[in-house]
Amino acid sequence: MRRDLTTMLLGAATLVTLATAIVLGLAAPLDLNQGSLVRLMFVHVPSAWLSYLAYGGTGLFGLLYLIRRQRRWDRLALASAEIGVLFTVVTIVGGMLWAKPTWGVYWVWDARLTTTALSLVVYGGYLLIRTLIDDPERRARVSAVVGIVGTLYVPVNYMAVEWWRGVHQTQTLKLLGKMRFDAAPIYGWVLLVAVIAFTFLYLYLLRVRAVLAAREEAREERELMEDLRGQNSALGAARG
Repeated sequence: MRRDLTTMLLGAATLVTLATAIVLGLAAPLDLNQGSLVRLMFVHVPSAWLSYLAYGGTGLFGLLYLIRRQRRWDRLALASAEIGVLFTVVTIVGGMLWAKPTWGVYWVWDARLTTTALSLVVYGGYLLIRTLIDDPERRARVSAVVGIVGTLYVPVNYMAVEWWRGVHQTQTLKLLGKMRFDAAPIYGWVLLVAVIAFTFLYLYLLRVRAVLAAREEAREERELMEDLRGQNSALGAARG
């Protein structure tokens, strides 16, 4: 019952904050140069934040699995990686929709864009590895190591626009050194609400997906036990 209540509360918080972010985003004034295109920022930036959060979660949950050897941490790592891949795609699509009218092309091999695309390769590989290893414990160990190493993507991608200057603008929110927000203050408040909404969305999706992963794992174990019982019965019949 507690689990259901928590899920419902996270879902409600997600809906309320997302609705608030949508209203504020539509009510925000148009940018002098970009016009209504600026509103893509209210989806693009929070999506990028969510992908960072999800990939960081994958590494953290993987580390906790290696320390505690509890399967629930492995299920959370899997759920977080899937969410990260999904919202990386959302980030890329949003960036392409902004880039075409701004840069004249949908895609350039800029450092930020290239490292973002590479993250899909890394975490796509993470998800692929999980399908190739049948033993649950070995699968969890290997996946944990890949997930931990993969979190290096987050600081590299964030700092890419500082380390390798390209066409992509610098960070909208600069966190290192003197903190600054390179946009009108009204946009900052809308972005804050949107980031909070996407954080709730991450927590909600993480919980729901982890529950589904637990059910899938229980089904696999039941099927394995049934196969073992079948093999034992066959051996018994052969000996008899």
